[in-house]
Amino acid sequence: MPRTFDGSVGWPVLRARFADRLPPPTLAALDAAVAFAVERHGDQRRPAGEPYVEHLLEALEVLVEAVGERDPGTLCAAVLHDVVEDTPTTLDEVRERFGPRVAELVGWVTKQGDREAYLAALRDAPDAALAVKLADRVSNVQRLRTHPRPAKRASYYRETVATIVPLAAGRPWFEAWYRDWQAEHADLERLDGGQP
Repeated sequence: MPRTFDGSVGWPVLRARFADRLPPPTLAALDAAVAFAVERHGDQRRPAGEPYVEHLLEALEVLVEAVGERDPGTLCAAVLHDVVEDTPTTLDEVRERFGPRVAELVGWVTKQGDREAYLAALRDAPDAALAVKLADRVSNVQRLRTHPRPAKRASYYRETVATIVPLAAGRPWFEAWYRDWQAEHADLERLDGGQP
């Protein structure tokens, strides 16, 4: 069974856990990113009803605790990865507050226009942007069975296997996690609209 990440513990708890792994300047940058994300996402909820910020913290937790990422720009981008796509925030605002590199990474993982074109473009994304996307999808699919719509569970499973799992190639932790996840959810491959 693949490891599950839990953003419901909140930023103060995760921050305390990260304190022996990340230097004070990185933690301070994350303080600012989390505060910005909380402000911008407001009371948004995920499909299963949990506060949106929990998803952002899970993506961050994947990178820090599982992958061992220490780059502050990559970690801030993980927290901010949906702020342009899902709120009125612009990339210019992200650039102004967090710098050009964070804005670039957020830009790579922001879906604009056609979903298939967006997913195909990820094949050319820089390594740091791919790490953010892979961590984002870990959070999205780790509890896929809690999604309220069975048809969406099946289609999202198939999309993940077809377009995201290949991006994990050459990244040992992600490769292993997605392999275990795929095996555990293989029954979704056979579902169409929630019917076997």
